[in-house]
Amino acid sequence: MTVLALHDQHYSLDHAAFLETLSTTQNLLIIQDLDGVCMGLVKDPLTRTIDPDYIRATRKFKDHFFVLTNGEHGGKRGVNRIVERAFRNIDAKHEISYLPGLAAGGVQWQTDQGQISHPGVSQAELNFLATVPDLIGQCLQQFFAKYPDLFPTDNQPELIHASVLDNLVSPTANLNVLAEYLGDRLDIYQDLQRTIAALLDDLLEKASQQDLDNSFFVHYAPNLGRDHTGIEMVRFATGADSGTTDFQFMVRGAVKEAGVLVLLNEYYSRHAKYYPLGENFNARQAPQNHEDLLQLVQDNFDPQLMPLIVGVGDTVTSQTEGNQVRRGGSDRLFLQLVQDIGQWAKSGNLVVYIDSSQGELKNRIPLKIGVVADQEKVIEGITDPVDPLKINVAFPGGFEQYTTLFQRAAANRSGT
Repeated sequence: MTVLALHDQHYSLDHAAFLETLSTTQNLLIIQDLDGVCMGLVKDPLTRTIDPDYIRATRKFKDHFFVLTNGEHGGKRGVNRIVERAFRNIDAKHEISYLPGLAAGGVQWQTDQGQISHPGVSQAELNFLATVPDLIGQCLQQFFAKYPDLFPTDNQPELIHASVLDNLVSPTANLNVLAEYLGDRLDIYQDLQRTIAALLDDLLEKASQQDLDNSFFVHYAPNLGRDHTGIEMVRFATGADSGTTDFQFMVRGAVKEAGVLVLLNEYYSRHAKYYPLGENFNARQAPQNHEDLLQLVQDNFDPQLMPLIVGVGDTVTSQTEGNQVRRGGSDRLFLQLVQDIGQWAKSGNLVVYIDSSQGELKNRIPLKIGVVADQEKVIEGITDPVDPLKINVAFPGGFEQYTTLFQRAAANRSGT
């Protein structure tokens, strides 16, 4: 199967063709999410693990592979600590390399040597962000006090420690552990979701009072897309779905679709020897909507030099509410931009979906491919018949199936 034919497929399971594409394409750019894609989803981020063989494989794609995640590289809960533990466990510290690319939605840059920077983020913004974890912890304490029978004093420190992610530029309330702790007490868990959402709204107001009124936004994962004002919508829990579990206070402009432009700009600098958007371009300088992002690409990038971009993610949702379809997921918009750039440049870009529903979380939809009357493949809860995002390749076996193929492709590229 040719690359173009694979690009024309929807939810293709022809992994052999995808393997050949990764193995043989020279002008290739892989932009890949992390949680659920190259490691399993877990309730407590501190327990995440990663295969050192996968890290080794990424090195063989040097300058052709970058990550794009809403998590962070550094800090005690960052991906770098997971990488270090993976190599420590096999007594191979000398082999450690880090995952190059963007974290915190696009404002935390890292080289494969672990050098971290925050292009476009001011010290005043960093100072405000540093106050957020304690405020999330205080909010949780107040919430626990409303339900003393459910949250004994002795349990509270452990629950707060697991739920407050003190990330440097994306402090987060992670409710996975609390969702499990509350079990079938849906009304109380929904109350918790509303409480945390209200806190982060209050923090946006406090930031504006400190002349930081255009500095931050709130990212919900998973979500129901954005409302008419561009604000993301909370996905409230149901009996079978824990809904939004990550409430992230993030730097404005730190959205994955902007990160695509940063990475593409970097790719051109390494392979075409020039920066189409300038050497100092960062995610905070990118436009805020899809059409303008795509136009910026069309105005500045030579389509003849455009790589085949492979976007890889696991968080895409589509839910019908009455006559309205809510499309969301933290990977959706960056994958859509990858798709649309490929259509413009005729570069055959591929959108790859990893089924992460086998993990510990209850907010991922299992990959069950169906066919509607017009023969269009769709997945209930992930896409819909008129979804503009067309997923080309699917991995129903989850991150293990994907990373196994990725390692095989890396071996092929290295000639081993």
